[in-house]
Amino acid sequence: MKYNKIVKGTFISRPNRFLAKVLIDTKVHVVHVKNTGRCRELLIEGATVYLEDFKDNLRNRKTRFSLVAVEKIIVRNGKEKVLLVNMDSQITNKVAGEAFENGAIILPNFDKGYYNIRTEKTFGDSRFDFYIEGARKDRNSKEEEQIRAYVEIKSCTLEENGCAKFPDAPTQRGVKHIRELCGAVKKGYLAYVIFIIQMKEVSNFKPNDVLHPEFGIALREAQKYGVNILAYDCINTEDSIRVDKPVKVIL
Repeated sequence: MKYNKIVKGTFISRPNRFLAKVLIDTKVHVVHVKNTGRCRELLIEGATVYLEDFKDNLRNRKTRFSLVAVEKIIVRNGKEKVLLVNMDSQITNKVAGEAFENGAIILPNFDKGYYNIRTEKTFGDSRFDFYIEGARKDRNSKEEEQIRAYVEIKSCTLEENGCAKFPDAPTQRGVKHIRELCGAVKKGYLAYVIFIIQMKEVSNFKPNDVLHPEFGIALREAQKYGVNILAYDCINTEDSIRVDKPVKVIL
């Protein structure tokens, strides 16, 4: 997934969840933040940020720029390094969709591939990010078994000492989605939660039990119920992001 035009800036402050003040060249701009999470460990005064510039396509926008990525200083093997973190939570569904299409994400059980991928599909009281139809080998015959699945995508930007964590703010909506996926399994569907970790330099993923214990409980119960829990990291540049490799999930 590529952005159109990216400019570099310096983060100053975040008046609310949706807006930030950023110094671009010599002028302070109020910009849109494409992530409503807390992001406190990322949006630090003086941090280098990257913004999508909509100067040539403003339409009804109230701000010219959207903040999409930030440089985070991390320590690995006793040395500091710069980690580029994409924090655009609105892009992860597109990134996941591309990964389904190009084979970067191969869902367990779909060994014969996908033949129908739909977005924003409703089940029960929830709307899931993807509904996927495909096929796998039937265990009892040489025939192909048709399978159907609901997939929920979660945007993950929180990293602590190489461990990716979700959420970075309490999410009752996330808990609801997890429990609804259990309902889909009960009805005969396959179900998946995929955490798109919007950076490299992570070795594993864990639910953020300290911040929101209920989410971690729901995730563990879902796994026992048959919901597949997956995580993938991403390769970022200043103007692009793509899914790269699976990350170990520790529950």
